[in-house]
Amino acid sequence: MTYKKILIAPLNWGLGHASRCVPIINHLLENNFEPILASDGNALKLLQKEFPNLKSYKLPPYNITYAKNSFFFNLHLLLKIPHIWKAVQQEKKLVEEIIQKENIKGIISDNRFGIRHSSIPSIYVTHQTTVISGITTPITTFFHQNIIQKFDECWIPDDEKIKISGKLSFSNKNLNQKFIGILSRFQKQTLPIKNDILIILSGPEPQRTYLEKMLIDKFQNTKKKVLLIKGIITKENQITQINPNFICKDFLLSKDLEKEINQSNLIICRAGYSSIMDLYKLNKNAILIPTPNQQEQEYLGNFLHQREMFHFIKQSNLKKINLDNLNFNSPQNYSESNLNLDLSIFK
Repeated sequence: MTYKKILIAPLNWGLGHASRCVPIINHLLENNFEPILASDGNALKLLQKEFPNLKSYKLPPYNITYAKNSFFFNLHLLLKIPHIWKAVQQEKKLVEEIIQKENIKGIISDNRFGIRHSSIPSIYVTHQTTVISGITTPITTFFHQNIIQKFDECWIPDDEKIKISGKLSFSNKNLNQKFIGILSRFQKQTLPIKNDILIILSGPEPQRTYLEKMLIDKFQNTKKKVLLIKGIITKENQITQINPNFICKDFLLSKDLEKEINQSNLIICRAGYSSIMDLYKLNKNAILIPTPNQQEQEYLGNFLHQREMFHFIKQSNLKKINLDNLNFNSPQNYSESNLNLDLSIFK
């Protein structure tokens, strides 16, 4: 039997874009398609570890990082635009080569602007049809929607009724958008509680490292059972014992991480949208700490806190709060959301 090959390419910005592609890849495999993986950095490494038997290609990096000083944040991102634009042009050339070499019949791009082709059905995955960026929101939204319109369909990973993405997934334009349900690689399990607190780190440097150091300092003398997952993909997967109750690991693959989340009483993580989808799917109690100056995460953290779904703490306030003594109830307003992926565009 000949399987149609689908190129699937997530953005390398933390691990969220790659991790939310895992259920899409599994769905493709279940429906007799052959996914071909393409990304760079940790996103590519994660997918290669999750799907070691699938063919993969390395794409040019966007190299998105955050300035150390928040005052220079917008300037720092602005200066990155020429490099990102160059990477997008390189992506387009690579897509041509991969299409010819692999006989690609469809494309799924998670926030990679150059991964599309005019003669092949091309899907763009995003939860941000509105891009929040302060006073420049109308401009960033205009440019992002202009990119989306170049694709055949826009898949929004959210439930149209539940809307955990809030106004991020709102658009006045017809972007041929489809709500595909809340994407998560995990399944809820009823397991005995093993960890009092599970910390899952992710996102671009250097902010990931800053938060890691702050939380290790916060819990270095804890009497609670704490597991910290650094979110860095390494060959050794180093394990560090901070104290008898506190362990750090570099990363966990899906099945192991799924089990740890299900066996944890409280999750502490960034307010990244993919992490939020995982927490919602597993109906877990969580503290969201947005990446400083990432306005999308700040909006989501505040929005979901107001809806009494999760708790929200700014990174700048961490030093004032004793996390060891926090106790929260389970999230409110939870309801099941089913995956709704229509693959007919590729048939």
